[in-house]
Amino acid sequence: MRKILYAPWRSEYVTGKKIEGCVFCYIVEHPKEDEELGVLYRAENSFAVMNKYPYSPGHFMIIPNRHIDNLENLEEDVWLEIAKLAKRGVKLLKDVLGAEGVNMGMNLGAAAGAGIAEHIHLHLVPRWQRDTNFITTIAETRVYSTDFFKIYQKLREYAKEYFEG
Repeated sequence: MRKILYAPWRSEYVTGKKIEGCVFCYIVEHPKEDEELGVLYRAENSFAVMNKYPYSPGHFMIIPNRHIDNLENLEEDVWLEIAKLAKRGVKLLKDVLGAEGVNMGMNLGAAAGAGIAEHIHLHLVPRWQRDTNFITTIAETRVYSTDFFKIYQKLREYAKEYFEG
C-alpha cells in the first residue's frame, strides 16, 4: 500500500516567489520585505533571519550584510557584531522559546556542507531534550510541533529587546 504524507503548509515553498542570485544579499537590499523574508533584527553590519529550512523550530541565522564567502577576510568589527548578536540570540531562544540548549555553527564552504556557500552565515539552532525522532532518520523528513510563522512572530516580538540588550 502506498502512503502519502500531506503537507499543505509547504505550498508556499513550491509556488512562492523565487529569488534570483544570493538570497542573503536580496534580504539586505529589501528591508521592506522583512516580515515576508523572516527577518528578526537588523544591526549595522549584519542581520538575524529565520532559516526557511530549519533543523528545529526557532532555528535562525546571523549573516553579515556584505557578500563574502570566507570568514578569514571578514572585518573584525563585523565579526564582533555577529558574535554579540549570537550571544544575545542564545538568550532569546532560551528565554522566549524555552530552549534547553542551542547548537551554533558555520559551514564554511561547500565542502563543509554550506547550502549557501557564497555568503557566510552563523546558525543558531534551539534544542530540547528528546527533540529528535525516527522520521528524520528513516524518511529524511522533519516534523515540527509548532507553526513556523507563529515561532517567527514570537521571536520577532522580543528580538529588538534582546539584540539591543
